Amino acid sequence: MARTATNGDAAKARRGTTIVIYLAGDSTVAAAPRSRAPRAGWGEMLDGWFDDHVVVKNMAASGRSAKSFIEEGRLERILRELRKGDYLFIQFGHNDEKANDPTRYTEPFTSYQAYLQQYIDGARAKGAIPILITPVERRRFSADGQTLDSHGHYPAAMKALGKHERVPVIDLTTKSKQRFEQLGPERTKRWFLWLEPGEHPNYPKGIKDNTHFHERGAKEIARLVVEGIVELNLPLRRHLIRSPYETIQPGGH
Repeated sequence: MARTATNGDAAKARRGTTIVIYLAGDSTVAAAPRSRAPRAGWGEMLDGWFDDHVVVKNMAASGRSAKSFIEEGRLERILRELRKGDYLFIQFGHNDEKANDPTRYTEPFTSYQAYLQQYIDGARAKGAIPILITPVERRRFSADGQTLDSHGHYPAAMKALGKHERVPVIDLTTKSKQRFEQLGPERTKRWFLWLEPGEHPNYPKGIKDNTHFHERGAKEIARLVVEGIVELNLPLRRHLIRSPYETIQPGGH
């Protein structure tokens, strides 16, 4: 995206009444390297929804949990730049679930919430607006084609914290699950990184990835996030250049 700020570029973007949306999250949000195209994170696709008064700075990083993102100093880096009126969008869960990895694992209603609280407190201390986003669903279906939950108690824990702290929550878990159910097992493959052998030079043997998105899927997940912005009536909605309800793509094409 032409106007998406990268590391170090946010200061250049601060002209007039520019609002910066910082994204903290994992690989489902983060920009994917060219070597992994056509894989993409939904954060790459968010900037194109807004007018020139909004810049998206995607600080999400592959493989991170709410815990490891902080312990690597990534939240601190955001907070150094964050200013009054900016936004901090926070989506974690995929890697917090990895109980066999103590560097990333958090427990939903204890340490997960405690780490998320640090994002909230840090943003508010700078006069910025924290927004919690429940983790986007994986592509997981039962034998009879029903979508299955893949994030356990993490979405509920995030929503409970949001309610307690009066932080707006975009329930991307539910939104994405509903969308995948509409599409069904076959059509959702087009949204995820499913490629046949020889279909793309980066994946000569093909790939069947039910977590990471194809560019077209990342675009649609970003649309769901924008839906959430509209539903929450966030001031950001005034800077949208189109309605998320006008661009629904039933077949994932």
